[in-house]
Amino acid sequence: MLPSNLLKKLSMIVNFVLMKLKSRRKLWLQVHLWLGLTLGLLLSIYGITGSILVFHAEIDECLHPHMLTVKPPEHAEYRPLAEIFAVGKQAMPPAAKHTFSTYPRNSEATFKLNFTVPSADSVERWLVAVDPYTARVTGKQLQGRSDNWLPNTFIGLMFELHYALLIPSEEISAAIVGISAALLIISTLTGLIVWWPLTGKWRQALVFKAGAGKARFNYDLHKTSGFYTLLVMLPVLFSGIYMVLPHNVVPVLEVFSPVTYRYWFQSTSPAPNAPTIGMDEAVAMALKQYPTGRPHWIYGAPNPSQTYTVCQDGVDAPGSILQRRCTVIDRYSGKILDLDDPSLPTATAGEVFTHWQWPLHSGQAFGMTGRILVFITGLACPVLFITGVIRWLQKRRGRQLLSK
Repeated sequence: MLPSNLLKKLSMIVNFVLMKLKSRRKLWLQVHLWLGLTLGLLLSIYGITGSILVFHAEIDECLHPHMLTVKPPEHAEYRPLAEIFAVGKQAMPPAAKHTFSTYPRNSEATFKLNFTVPSADSVERWLVAVDPYTARVTGKQLQGRSDNWLPNTFIGLMFELHYALLIPSEEISAAIVGISAALLIISTLTGLIVWWPLTGKWRQALVFKAGAGKARFNYDLHKTSGFYTLLVMLPVLFSGIYMVLPHNVVPVLEVFSPVTYRYWFQSTSPAPNAPTIGMDEAVAMALKQYPTGRPHWIYGAPNPSQTYTVCQDGVDAPGSILQRRCTVIDRYSGKILDLDDPSLPTATAGEVFTHWQWPLHSGQAFGMTGRILVFITGLACPVLFITGVIRWLQKRRGRQLLSK
């Protein structure tokens, strides 16, 4: 607990800094206004789709219950992973490449296997669902084609809108999403500067004014939505930049602390057409590293230089808030190339920081509470945009009346 005199001094310093910033209030207000008006629609898209994606697995299971859910038998155990992967592969053409798998999230969920299937003029993306208790295919689904910008499924559409705005070019979409998120961080901070009550009237700044008219209600809704979601909004926006532009963000982080990025590791082939270990063997190696962890995502290695990556949840790590760990494995030798583990003695500040980005973005860092907070923050995004536009129109109308 900080001493009261120290808290008082800190408060005075913060107020002094903000007073200096607010001395140019018109400038910050203009920056906040025009960033909000030009990027508010994008913020609304990111927010709404992000709120949906917080619960994408549950929603997908509700939309496709016969394919994605099973009734677990009594005292049953999962079939061996090798058998589950083999059954999924048999359901696809011989040219299909196993790219990704999602472990069942609970006892009633299926194993989800993702494949790409090359054809003459495009690449198809398929999902095969397998009952983990019987190793029986419960269904398969064409999720999209490389020559079609519109995904075939609702959740696929939400992902493409959220991360790429349905823009076909990965480079262009990443640049637009990343830069717009950076500008939205500036918009959020300028909103905080404009809002900050230097007069000390905190209650007035944090609640709705009783009995006020529509204009005041709109203003109060805008400011309170912005303030109460601020602490979630900023890390979610930054983590979004990190995920779409890692090649740009990581070098900046490395200025302050060394960072390893698991997607940059590569498998080394000892000879052309060398044999590789299976994805099931990669999972076994990860479980040996973290026996208490439950596998979640299993990244395949469809290309010769790619690695297997197994991400596990629920790892017993005393003293660590996050219980998620990822193991990067060479597809040929089975050698562990990297451990995404912030509890290791060798973990740098940069590696701990990057490890937090996905859990913060998805809300999974703090369990269901974190997911709900991210969900609410996402829904607040269109509220901020709409109330901001209304506020701007009200003030413009007022200026026009005064000029007459």
